[in-house]
Amino acid sequence: MHTADYLIFLGYFAIVALYGFWIYRRKRSVTASSADFFLAEGSLTWWAIGASIIASNISAEQFIGMSGSGFALGMAIAGYEWIGAATLVLVAMFLMPGYIKGRIFTMPQFLTERYGPLVATIMAVFWLLVYVFVNLTSILYLGALTVESMSGFSFAACVMFLAVFALVITLGGMKVIGYTDVIQVCVLVLGGIATSWLALNMVAHEFGQSGVLAGLALLKEQAPTHFHMISPKGHPHYVDLPGLSVVLGGMWVANISYWGCNQYITQRALGATLPTARAGILFAAGLKLLMPLIVVIPGIAAYVLHQKGLFQKELLDAAGVVKPDRSYSALIHLLPTGLKGLSFAALTAAIVASLAGKANSIGTIFTLDLYKRFVNPQATETKLIVVGRLAILVAAIIAMLVAPQLSRLDQAIQYVQEYTGFISPGVCVIFLLGFFWKRSTSAAAVAVALLTIPLSAGFKFMTPDMPFMDRMGWVTLILTALMVVLSLLTKRDGDEAKALTWARSDFTPGGGFIVGSILIMGIIAALYALLW
Repeated sequence: MHTADYLIFLGYFAIVALYGFWIYRRKRSVTASSADFFLAEGSLTWWAIGASIIASNISAEQFIGMSGSGFALGMAIAGYEWIGAATLVLVAMFLMPGYIKGRIFTMPQFLTERYGPLVATIMAVFWLLVYVFVNLTSILYLGALTVESMSGFSFAACVMFLAVFALVITLGGMKVIGYTDVIQVCVLVLGGIATSWLALNMVAHEFGQSGVLAGLALLKEQAPTHFHMISPKGHPHYVDLPGLSVVLGGMWVANISYWGCNQYITQRALGATLPTARAGILFAAGLKLLMPLIVVIPGIAAYVLHQKGLFQKELLDAAGVVKPDRSYSALIHLLPTGLKGLSFAALTAAIVASLAGKANSIGTIFTLDLYKRFVNPQATETKLIVVGRLAILVAAIIAMLVAPQLSRLDQAIQYVQEYTGFISPGVCVIFLLGFFWKRSTSAAAVAVALLTIPLSAGFKFMTPDMPFMDRMGWVTLILTALMVVLSLLTKRDGDEAKALTWARSDFTPGGGFIVGSILIMGIIAALYALLW
C-alpha cells in the first residue's frame, strides 16, 4: 500500500476509536448495570442493532472464503446469505417475542428457565470453549493473515493490533460495540462495493466493453454454470451444496442455530423492546441480501478473468495449485491508491467487529451463567461488570497465544468449523421444542444435548460421502423424534409450568415489519426463481 492508503486506514481507525469513546461518555449510565454493559438495555436503535448483527457476522473468512467459493462454486454459495436473510425474518417473528417477554439475557439463561440448570450448564461450557478456542481464535488468526498479506507487517504485530483494537471497543460494553458497528458496516459495504466495481469493470475491459452492467452481463455469459443456485447430483461440488437441501433441508438447521439460538448474534437485540428488536433484525436481513454482491461477485469475476489469462501466478500456492481463496486478495492488489486503503479498512472493520462481538458474548455467558450462578450469586452490578471485563481480557490473551498455533493445522481449520456444526441439530431441537411444545421435558433435553455430537460424529464416519447439510438434516430429524418420545415417557417434574405461554399479540407485528418481511421474502423467492 501507498502512503495515501495508510492515511485512509488510520483515519478510519481514529474515527472509530473517537466515536466509540464519545458514545461511552455520552451514554454511560449513572449507576452500574450488568444488563446495560452486556446488552445496552434500551439504548440501541433499530439501525444500530441491524448493523451490529451484520458486523458481527461478516469477518475475514466471509470476504476471503466466500469470494473463494464464488470462484469455485459460483452464486450457489450465496444460499448461505439469502437463506440466512429468510431465517432472520422468522427469528424476529417467532423467537424474539419469547426472549424479550422472558427478559432473557443469555441463551443458557433461557435453557435454565425452560429446562433447568443442568442443560444450561452443559451448553454454557460448550459455547464458551467453542467461542474462545475456535471462533475467537480463528477470526484472529485468519484476520491477522489477511492484514499481514496486505500491509506487510509481521503476523505477530497484526495479531496484537487486531486484538487490542477489538479490546478497546469491547471493554466499553455493548453500547460502544453496537454504535461503532454502524461505522464498521458502512466502511465494510463501501470497501466491498469498491472491489466489486473494479472487478466488474476489469471483466468488461478484457472483453472490449465498459461499465459495471456490461461486466455483470459478461459474467453470466462467460460462466453460466456459476449462476445456478441448485446443484444436481453428480455436480463436482454437490457434497458442499447438495441440491434441494440448500433450500429445504440442513441449511435451515445451520441458520436457525446460528441466527436464532446463538448468543453472539441474538445479544444485540435482547436489550431492546420487541418492535425495535424486530425492526433491527429486519434491517439485518435486508443487508444480508446485499452481501453476495460484495463477497461472491468478486470471486466469480476473478474466475472469468483467470479463464481469460489473468491472475495466473497470483492464485497459485507453493505447490503450483490454483487456490480460489486467493481471488479476493488478488483483486484488492489491483485497486488504485486510496481505494486499496478503503478495502483494507473494510476488511479490518469486519475482523474487529466480529472479534468485539464474540468477546462480549464470552464475557456475558461467563459472568451471568457461570460466575454469578456458581461462584458469587450475591455479586453487585459493579462486580459483574469487572468480572465481565476480566473474562474478555483473558479470552483475548488466550486467543492471541493460540492463534499462531493454527498455522500448523493447514486445512484442518475447515474441518474444525464443520465439527462445531455437530452441535447445531441438538441446539435447534432443544430450543424449538422448548419454545413451542409445552410437553418437552428436562430429561429429554439433557439426552439430546449429550447425544448431538456422538450422533453427528457417527453419521460423519459411517457415511463419509454424505453431504454435510444432509447429515445435519437427518440428525435433526432423529433428535426430534428422540426428544418427543423421551418427553412422552419421562416425568414432567413441573416442565409444563416452565413452558412459555403465548398470546396472539406476541405474533402480531406492526405493519412496517409485515411489509418489510414480504419484500425480503419476495426478493429471495425471485432470486431463486431467476437463478434456480
